[in-house]
Amino acid sequence: MEDCVKHDEKKPVGLLLPRRTLIRGVGIALAMAPFAQLLACGGGTDDGSGTDDGGGKGNGTWATGGTAAMSGNYPDPFASGIGSACTVYKAATLGPCYAATVDRKDISEAQPGLPVRLAFLIVNPSCQPVPGATVDVWHTNPAGLYSGSDASNMCTNGNAAARASRWFRGIRATDANGRVDFDTCFPGWYSSRTIHIHFTVRVGGTEYLTSQLFFEDALNNEIISTQTLYSSRGAKDTTNVNDNVLRQSGLTDYYFQTQKMDDGALLAWKTIVVHA
Repeated sequence: MEDCVKHDEKKPVGLLLPRRTLIRGVGIALAMAPFAQLLACGGGTDDGSGTDDGGGKGNGTWATGGTAAMSGNYPDPFASGIGSACTVYKAATLGPCYAATVDRKDISEAQPGLPVRLAFLIVNPSCQPVPGATVDVWHTNPAGLYSGSDASNMCTNGNAAARASRWFRGIRATDANGRVDFDTCFPGWYSSRTIHIHFTVRVGGTEYLTSQLFFEDALNNEIISTQTLYSSRGAKDTTNVNDNVLRQSGLTDYYFQTQKMDDGALLAWKTIVVHA
């Protein structure tokens, strides 16, 4: 792997709770106010613009029916390297929609939606893999609702099914190559926010980075407009350009790279650098 350009280091904070158990949220914060600068390498096989293969478009139509529609025979997006330049990331608090999570690869709980394979590569500032790091992800269902009775009520909108579920929450440890995958569905949107996925990286019992990742608006708009499950709610009211969190962070540096798979699922990937 090529060396990354090194930026300001950050001392780790927080504690890693035992894996393969439910993990409780550690406080509620109301905004994604940046409190530190961390690193993330540009990852994958394209030019870092956020998409591959024509803006994430492959042959055929997008798949429906959730993760059950996935063939799983997907290429390694990191096979051609992870890039040599690092970008400054801004870290954030967990936020009011964090809740207990579960150690698992498929985080959908059989919810419907466009199936997505999320691939993360965790590396150190020398771009060497960090095995055994845990990546914790959470996002909304296609209707724009988070799950969990322990999330803030505004995140579930008081919906009984959402409060009783743990959909689209999961945590896994990276393998010897520093990689971890999740199978999920494309998130929905809610008022005042563009479509996004939260994540936290912890290494050796400490929290190193909590932030959010995004998809290009062209991809968001295509999926929302072509799938009934998403289009029934209408166009989202916030774009990437006017989303306060993303606008303050630096737009394209926070985009997943994406590619449409032959089975109609979406492959999305990102390389994250931590000082571990």
